[in-house]
Amino acid sequence: MKFIAFDLETTGTVPGVDQIVEIGAVRFNDEGNVDGVFATLINPLKSIPPGATAVNGITDQMVQGKPLIETILASFAEFCGDHVMVAHNAPFDCQFLTADIKKHEAPAPRGLLLDTLPISRKVFPGMPNYKLGTLVQHLKINSTGFHRAEEDATYCGQVFIELVKRISIGGKPPQLENLVALTGKPALHFPQIERQPKQMGFTF
Repeated sequence: MKFIAFDLETTGTVPGVDQIVEIGAVRFNDEGNVDGVFATLINPLKSIPPGATAVNGITDQMVQGKPLIETILASFAEFCGDHVMVAHNAPFDCQFLTADIKKHEAPAPRGLLLDTLPISRKVFPGMPNYKLGTLVQHLKINSTGFHRAEEDATYCGQVFIELVKRISIGGKPPQLENLVALTGKPALHFPQIERQPKQMGFTF
């Protein structure tokens, strides 16, 4: 199954108020191998709180001179196309991206969104928690560090591959609607916004 795993790092936890400071997206092919990466730091035009830096290690100096979110949304959407999108605790990342997509009337990925968090709870019942790091350790996936977007996106993709393996029947992966059903929520998609032409002002 071809899909794109993605992750964000942000200045805080409130979409529309806090800002994205890093996007990482990793494209996996039918064999489960990485065949493309989209990764960039983003200048949030505000100081990154010490609490956020303590989590992800991203500082004001690191984002200085980096692109603004409105300049990379179109290329991010083009990279993702209509591939299935996978994230761990997907609603969090989706709310942040959706806020910027709406604000800037920007293109968005067109594929179905899947959340590995609730799927993991169904496939691996009884674990102490379902943090990405815990799942990576449980599945014995090689890891170096966490809380940077590209690395976490890669881990998320590898976890998703393992989840799909465990619910495949006779080597045949599950239908997308079955994966959506495992999340216990309606299917998620990014909004597709048609940019509205700005009205011109005329003086008579």
